[in-house]
Amino acid sequence: MNLEDLDLGDVVYAAHEIIDDGSMPEGEEGEVLADAGARGVIVMKGYVEENPGRSVFLVRFEDKDFNLGRPIGCWSEDLKVVELVS
Repeated sequence: MNLEDLDLGDVVYAAHEIIDDGSMPEGEEGEVLADAGARGVIVMKGYVEENPGRSVFLVRFEDKDFNLGRPIGCWSEDLKVVELVS
Protein backbone atom coordinates (compact mmCIF):
# COMPACT_ATOMS: atom_id res chain seq x y z
CA MET A 1 0.00 0.00 0.00
CA ASN A 2 1.25 3.48 -0.90
CA LEU A 3 1.35 6.09 1.87
CA GLU A 4 -0.10 8.67 -0.51
CA ASP A 5 -3.29 6.53 -0.69
CA LEU A 6 -3.82 6.74 3.07
CA ASP A 7 -6.38 9.02 4.64
CA LEU A 8 -7.52 10.27 8.04
CA GLY A 9 -7.96 7.49 10.57
CA ASP A 10 -5.61 5.07 8.82
CA VAL A 11 -3.02 3.24 10.93
CA VAL A 12 0.69 3.69 10.25
CA TYR A 13 3.92 2.78 12.05
CA ALA A 14 7.06 4.80 12.77
CA ALA A 15 9.70 3.65 10.28
CA HIS A 16 12.44 4.72 12.72
CA GLU A 17 12.78 6.58 15.99
CA ILE A 18 11.29 10.06 15.49
CA ILE A 19 13.17 12.82 17.30
CA ASP A 20 12.07 16.41 17.94
CA ASP A 21 14.18 18.65 15.72
CA GLY A 22 13.20 21.65 17.81
CA SER A 23 10.06 22.46 15.83
CA MET A 24 7.50 20.95 18.24
CA PRO A 25 5.59 23.52 20.28
CA GLU A 26 6.35 23.09 23.98
CA GLY A 27 8.77 20.30 23.04
CA GLU A 28 12.44 19.80 23.72
CA GLU A 29 14.94 19.37 20.91
CA GLY A 30 16.30 15.81 20.92
CA GLU A 31 13.25 14.37 22.71
CA VAL A 32 12.04 11.01 21.35
CA LEU A 33 8.55 11.61 19.94
CA ALA A 34 7.90 8.05 18.73
CA ASP A 35 9.89 4.85 19.04
CA ALA A 36 10.66 2.82 15.93
CA GLY A 37 7.67 0.62 15.16
CA ALA A 38 5.23 2.66 17.26
CA ARG A 39 1.66 2.44 15.99
CA GLY A 40 -0.09 5.67 15.12
CA VAL A 41 -3.17 7.07 13.43
CA ILE A 42 -3.25 9.78 10.75
CA VAL A 43 -5.22 12.78 12.01
CA MET A 44 -4.45 15.18 9.16
CA LYS A 45 -2.75 15.06 5.79
CA GLY A 46 -1.40 17.98 3.82
CA TYR A 47 1.47 19.10 1.63
CA VAL A 48 4.33 21.56 1.60
CA GLU A 49 3.14 24.74 -0.10
CA GLU A 50 6.42 25.23 -1.98
CA ASN A 51 6.29 21.63 -3.21
CA PRO A 52 2.72 20.30 -3.55
CA GLY A 53 4.12 16.84 -4.32
CA ARG A 54 5.67 16.60 -0.83
CA SER A 55 3.07 15.26 1.61
CA VAL A 56 3.18 15.80 5.34
CA PHE A 57 1.15 13.68 7.75
CA LEU A 58 0.00 14.65 11.22
CA VAL A 59 0.12 11.44 13.26
CA ARG A 60 -0.74 10.59 16.87
CA PHE A 61 1.40 7.67 18.04
CA GLU A 62 0.58 5.32 20.91
CA ASP A 63 2.81 5.26 23.96
CA LYS A 64 3.74 2.08 25.85
CA ASP A 65 0.36 2.19 27.64
CA PHE A 66 -1.53 2.49 24.31
CA ASN A 67 -2.49 6.12 24.93
CA LEU A 68 -2.39 8.42 21.91
CA GLY A 69 0.21 11.16 22.18
CA ARG A 70 0.15 14.67 20.78
CA PRO A 71 0.07 15.10 16.99
CA ILE A 72 3.46 14.92 15.28
CA GLY A 73 4.25 16.15 11.77
CA CYS A 74 5.85 13.35 9.74
CA TRP A 75 7.23 12.98 6.23
CA SER A 76 6.37 9.86 4.25
CA GLU A 77 9.87 8.47 4.89
CA ASP A 78 9.13 8.58 8.65
CA LEU A 79 6.18 6.19 8.23
CA LYS A 80 5.50 2.68 7.05
CA VAL A 81 2.39 0.63 6.50
CA VAL A 82 2.26 -2.94 7.72
CA GLU A 83 -0.22 -4.96 5.73
CA LEU A 84 -1.84 -7.86 7.51
CA VAL A 85 -1.65 -11.20 5.73
CA SER A 86 -4.72 -13.38 6.10
